[in-house]
Amino acid sequence: MNIDSFKWLNESESTVEGDKITIFAPQQTDFFNNPVAENGRLQEPIGNAPFLYTDIEGDFIIRVFVCPEFIDDYDAACLMIHQNDHTWAKLAFEKSDFDTTAIVSVVTNQTSDDANGCNIKTDSVWLQMARAGNVIVLHYSLDGEKYDMVRICSLPLESVSKIGILAQSPIGDGANHMFSNLTIEKRTITNLRKGI
Repeated sequence: MNIDSFKWLNESESTVEGDKITIFAPQQTDFFNNPVAENGRLQEPIGNAPFLYTDIEGDFIIRVFVCPEFIDDYDAACLMIHQNDHTWAKLAFEKSDFDTTAIVSVVTNQTSDDANGCNIKTDSVWLQMARAGNVIVLHYSLDGEKYDMVRICSLPLESVSKIGILAQSPIGDGANHMFSNLTIEKRTITNLRKGI
């Protein structure tokens, strides 16, 4: 995993060993634009989780193997595409508030949605995100070979966006999340649903 050209948004402690990077998510760090108003007003967007990214133009496929440290609810290792504070999407392997570990996706166009996907019984998983124009498609895999679709969505993206890995611990005291085998292909995905 060559991250020499990567940059930080919200830099945190990290260690690199060969093809593996472990990122510490400090306490109460997340990306989320809560769609639920409080006292008649939306809260300010939250965007303080450590995000290690590269700028990329046009279509791509990014994959990574993640092994999060599941301590508190919503602790997660994620892939993210980020345009600005109000336009982004993330795919997470997350400790849910239903006492499971699950594939979770959040798509933000002004406000965020929050969609729990399937529960995963292993402690690690492959995540994949691809862009085809303004279409984003999210997948996961248990073996790194066969990818299952999580969702397809659209976002109003510019030609260049930030893509990379995100570590979060929204309500906890922090957690170390491991990422490895990060790859980025600069091509248009040929089958959105199958992830190839």
